[in-house]
Amino acid sequence: MEYNTLIINNIEDVMVVTMSRPAALNALNRQTMRELHHFFVESPLPTSMKGVVLTGAGDKAFVAGADIKEFLGLGAQESSDLSAYGHGIFNAIENFPVPVVAAMNGFALGGGLELAMACHIRLASEKAKFGQPEVNLGTIPGYGGTQRLVRLVGLGRAMHWLMTGEMIDAPTALQAGLITGIYPGERLQDEAIKLVRTIAAKAPLAIREIVRTTLANFDPDTDGFQLEIERFGYLFETADFQEGVQAFLEKRKADFQGR
Repeated sequence: MEYNTLIINNIEDVMVVTMSRPAALNALNRQTMRELHHFFVESPLPTSMKGVVLTGAGDKAFVAGADIKEFLGLGAQESSDLSAYGHGIFNAIENFPVPVVAAMNGFALGGGLELAMACHIRLASEKAKFGQPEVNLGTIPGYGGTQRLVRLVGLGRAMHWLMTGEMIDAPTALQAGLITGIYPGERLQDEAIKLVRTIAAKAPLAIREIVRTTLANFDPDTDGFQLEIERFGYLFETADFQEGVQAFLEKRKADFQGR
């Protein structure tokens, strides 16, 4: 697929995916959503890929929401279908088997914050701003925001921010647990890539199982404790576990192969 609203850069096997509609503050339109779907759902995962960094073009916005113009004229079924499509993409990001880090370089509002919350980890620039302002339009978040915000910051803060639609700054987001790091804008992408490389140096099968078992917390049809027991046992029979233990005993760095 030819990407028109995403810029994909492979930086030594870390894929930097940049939402690139700077004139619209990188707002998510249908084309961007199709391209995100292609990248995270349809494209084969290169075996060498260490992880993904999601960021926005320019220095003003990560993603300043959905493209509201595209909402005009939609009925109940069409808007529900649009929401379901977005949920599918963001669920795929959340379940991606290699780390996905959001590097929020400016406004992360509405669908933009929902996109960031679907990532495994969120870093932000010092001037980043966050919010779910959908209530100001007479609606609610449609791409998982009412669910993931509660998971990340708790019910009280989530209710407050969702009901008021207020915007919060990076220090507030850090204190609440919405993000895990704040960096100067010029360092943000490099720090996100560095974090991906740190995670990529660990056992890739273990990282995959961390994603799977941790997300089981939020699946009512899965016993997360039982899944943890099963996957713990599975990992003991992998070559990576044997290598990890041997490296520990020999006081050397492990050489994980993903097997």
